Amino acid sequence: MTTGVRRRMGVEERRQQLIGVALELFSRRSPDEVSIDEIASAAGISRPLVYHYFPGKLSLYEAALKRASDDLAARFMEPREGPLGARLLRVMRRFFDFVEEHGPGFSALMRGGPAVPRDGLRSRDAVSRTNALIDGVRQAAYDQILTHLRIDNPPARLELVIRSWISLAESTALIWLDGRRIPRQELEAQLVHDFAALTAVSAAYDEEMADLLRRILKDEPTDGPFTDLVDRLVALGAPR
Repeated sequence: MTTGVRRRMGVEERRQQLIGVALELFSRRSPDEVSIDEIASAAGISRPLVYHYFPGKLSLYEAALKRASDDLAARFMEPREGPLGARLLRVMRRFFDFVEEHGPGFSALMRGGPAVPRDGLRSRDAVSRTNALIDGVRQAAYDQILTHLRIDNPPARLELVIRSWISLAESTALIWLDGRRIPRQELEAQLVHDFAALTAVSAAYDEEMADLLRRILKDEPTDGPFTDLVDRLVALGAPR
């Protein structure tokens, strides 16, 4: 009988493997519920070897968070082609793809990470690092929206609209994960409508925002999500 020879991984390759394994486990269950033993078993190595590459579960969790946050930030990248409404809808679909794939991990990321890892209490520095990852995702999303709008120096009202919308998308996803009581596709379209609605409310108070809204709607096709919102609002005001 012959036995196979397991290929020896390099240091960085093994680290990346462990991060991938941990991210997969954290995506299915809360990080607090995942042990180093489970990570080691899933990776096909011993518990001490995990500690050879990472000093503890918290450091491995932070590395997995970093990979997840980079992935999430990339979901907001979209070519600047076509009407804005269609672009935002594609972004929201990729965003909810991530939320669905990494449910518990997404919740932990948005809520600041696990409360108490099994290998010790979280330090203040660890909390700061996690918050920095979250802020990085939000800033990447903000920058991408400005790119789509072709604006370099946004006025205060536009910054308020975009950052409020990003916060709304986060909150919507977290609530959706708790029971998934609303069809995902409806929420994706609703969030695109929410962006238009926030912009419209701001436009009612500011001429610069009004010009931006006119420019957005000018390029919107008759079957686009922004036009769909207008049609729905007009229908609400129609006599029964």
